[in-house]
Amino acid sequence: MDYRTLKNTDLTLSVITFGAWAAGGWMWGKTDRNAAIAAIQAAHEVGVTSIDTAPAYGQGESECIVGEAIKNIPRDKVQILTKYGIQWESKQGEFYFKSQNNAGKPIDIYKYAGKDGIMAECEASLKRLGTDYIDLYQIHWPDPTTPLEETFEAISLLIEQGKVRYAGVCNYDAALMEEAAKYIDLASNQIPFSMVNRGMDQETIPYCIRNGKSVIVYSPMERGLLTGKMHPGQQFAEGDHRKGNPFFSDESIMKTNRFLDTLRPLAEEKGATLGQLVLRWTVDHPGVTIALAGARNPEQAVMNAKAGELRLTEEENNFINQKIKELL
Repeated sequence: MDYRTLKNTDLTLSVITFGAWAAGGWMWGKTDRNAAIAAIQAAHEVGVTSIDTAPAYGQGESECIVGEAIKNIPRDKVQILTKYGIQWESKQGEFYFKSQNNAGKPIDIYKYAGKDGIMAECEASLKRLGTDYIDLYQIHWPDPTTPLEETFEAISLLIEQGKVRYAGVCNYDAALMEEAAKYIDLASNQIPFSMVNRGMDQETIPYCIRNGKSVIVYSPMERGLLTGKMHPGQQFAEGDHRKGNPFFSDESIMKTNRFLDTLRPLAEEKGATLGQLVLRWTVDHPGVTIALAGARNPEQAVMNAKAGELRLTEEENNFINQKIKELL
């Protein structure tokens, strides 16, 4: 497994970090708690030392699963990344969307990063995670109703108190990162990025490169699309957010699979799965520091982790990039 240190910090993460969104079940149809715990533990055994979660993932369920999974692992052998700024129990901030919790009960999701909300959220996360500090605390989505100064004043206080080690953001564009830099030293920006979703290459990733900020990418497998296991007519469980998503239309799946077929010989030559090849290309991409990869069972977790051991030559990366230009 490769490890990389976030820029201007002493926080070192596994290049493949366990993404615990699906583990929480919310928007993924369901979760098997025991399988999710086993997946995190299996990943750690093969070198995945860092885990990314959030209170919103299952309305606390994902954080509880992470806490259970790591309770017997020495705290300095695991890095916890979690988030704040998404509310479902109050109506403060900006309304985001209507959803359902894991029990099927309707809930309203709000973006709120006011100081009072952050302080309360941090305490709740620490309790669910069974720890007394968070390695990287990230705002989940921008909250236009709260001044950035107020948001990051709260994070600075949590850092002073020792409850948070470093501050990060998610889904910030370059302009918001520039504004946030007036109030806090950001370690990273977590953004969506994949072979089929490369919009962040236009502005955000170049900004991070220029300003010495690390980039953590989520959905590098485009929520399963890039595994090569999706087929036209793909059925998703009730409550799965992929249902009706344009990426999972029959046309998109067929187009993506034609592209993946051109990579299959290279994957076989490397003794790797398509998923491992995709993950390795992602972390080799200029500006990308860490890639999040979710797993619902130990087998998936171990397969994802092996991408951290895979090596691609410059020629092989160039070949993949050419196929992306030609086919996607």
